Amino acid sequence: MNPMGKLSTHVLDTVHGVPAQGVALELYRLDGESRTLLTQTATNQDGRCDAPLLSGPALTRGVYELVFHAGDYFARKGVPLPEPRFVDQVVLRFGVANPDENYHVPLVVTPWTWSTYRGS
Repeated sequence: MNPMGKLSTHVLDTVHGVPAQGVALELYRLDGESRTLLTQTATNQDGRCDAPLLSGPALTRGVYELVFHAGDYFARKGVPLPEPRFVDQVVLRFGVANPDENYHVPLVVTPWTWSTYRGS
């Protein structure tokens, strides 16, 4: 069986009401105590990545982490931030149960709060 799903993300800056361009992020696969970096990228002008983070046979059943560098993004935008930052790196740990499906993991973020949901 050849998995045909994909993993994607989208970052929305709700302070400014815009897609968050230039947010650095990493994707890791977790296996027990092991954490393997799969990709590093940044969001484009639409707040999305130019390509899926994983697709087809690269997307397998398991546990993953997305790390978004939100604090650095807001600092570059000139938002006054406390030190230490309240929201700095946002770490989303999630599971892929069926790699044949699409997993869209968006981040809605401000310097003080964030949320996510599973899209498709």
